[in-house]
Amino acid sequence: MGCGSCGSSVNGIPAGCKSNGHCVSGGCNKMNTFDWLADLPVFSDQVFDVVEVSFNKGARKEFCRKRKQVSADTGDWVAVEAKFGYDIGRITLSGELVKLQMRKKGVKDDERIPAIVRKAGDRDLERYDEVKAREQDFMVQSRAIVRSLNLAMKVGMVEIQGDGKKTTFYYTADSRIDFRELIKEYARVFKTKIEMRQIGARQEAGKIGGLGSCGRELCCSTWLTEFKTVTTAAARYQQLSINQGKLSGQCGRLKCCLNYELDTYLDALQEFPKKADVLKTKQGDAYLQKTDIFRREMCYAYPGQMRYYKLDLDRVKEILTLNANKEYPETLELEVEEEIPIEKYEDTHNVISLEALERADKRRKRKGKKRNQKGGDGQRPQQTGPQGQPGTKPQDKGPKQGDGRSPSNRNRGRGRGRGKGGDSPKPGGENPAS
Repeated sequence: MGCGSCGSSVNGIPAGCKSNGHCVSGGCNKMNTFDWLADLPVFSDQVFDVVEVSFNKGARKEFCRKRKQVSADTGDWVAVEAKFGYDIGRITLSGELVKLQMRKKGVKDDERIPAIVRKAGDRDLERYDEVKAREQDFMVQSRAIVRSLNLAMKVGMVEIQGDGKKTTFYYTADSRIDFRELIKEYARVFKTKIEMRQIGARQEAGKIGGLGSCGRELCCSTWLTEFKTVTTAAARYQQLSINQGKLSGQCGRLKCCLNYELDTYLDALQEFPKKADVLKTKQGDAYLQKTDIFRREMCYAYPGQMRYYKLDLDRVKEILTLNANKEYPETLELEVEEEIPIEKYEDTHNVISLEALERADKRRKRKGKKRNQKGGDGQRPQQTGPQGQPGTKPQDKGPKQGDGRSPSNRNRGRGRGRGKGGDSPKPGGENPAS
């Protein structure tokens, strides 16, 4: 999630953002803290000399002490002393707000806080860009070496120190790993100091980053610093289906956001009765199917029926009180709807019965047979006499009185929605030909 200024670009490069808009791969909001005290005047003569420095595009942050001779403010690149050489980072927070962050994370202001050596120059930044460009190649080679040694571990991230003298490998493993041969091989190939750090699956996802199912950057890579245990009970309290694919994040563990609204659900569930799985009525026992917590509704169903009864929480408590006194209501609902008989329902809604559909189907089949007999050679089948001799075709009778149609036209209209009888003359007996 980038800032609003990333939308405007200059020569194709987003403006206003030092990460050039690449927020998904470690950008402007990765573990950032908004300095809401920046515009407030400081009345104390003594300025707090500890600042927050971000390393490796926000994947790691540390509190560093700024020496008196170093003039660096928020946003400046600085060189921080390390155990072997120095590292390059960027100041992300300074001033009185750093005290609150240190108190929140439990960091004491003592001599163990590393010091800022100097403000990073052009040569330091060039060296920093060179070593960062080699991190991807280092990770590919390190994974190949792990595979050749048949070690049950996964290298998730490689971080090279700003001066290139030390390389840290972050890995995940389910059991203890023997690193003696691995470290020797890494030192021979990479020619630097080697440090191995084991992290969990959630920390790995936070360092790599990415987008969640909500469409935003992962919480573990933007603002979440403490990882709490997430269990399937959190999903059950929120009436979520236990689907491992939907409830798991990119780390393969249950999503951290399952804990965000858990307290709200627990407070709302206190109003619901605990033993309300079965309600007894004169029609039978109704079993609980679903609970809508915030609407205060519970759905019940009788065994063998495809109808659900949605009851208010007050109605459920009322039925439970009756069952405790060995009293059973007629039905779950307060008012029983009047059932409409089938005959009355058909007459009211003009519903076609099954017998009418069968009669129409037989009529269509008879029409199809007659049409097939007339088809083929285009001639009507020859009539036969009583002894099987060919008979004569019966003579057509003359036209009826008042009917101006020919016999062929009259035969063509037979059976059109009528029974055995033929066509009837038009009302009034008028001859259309006259």
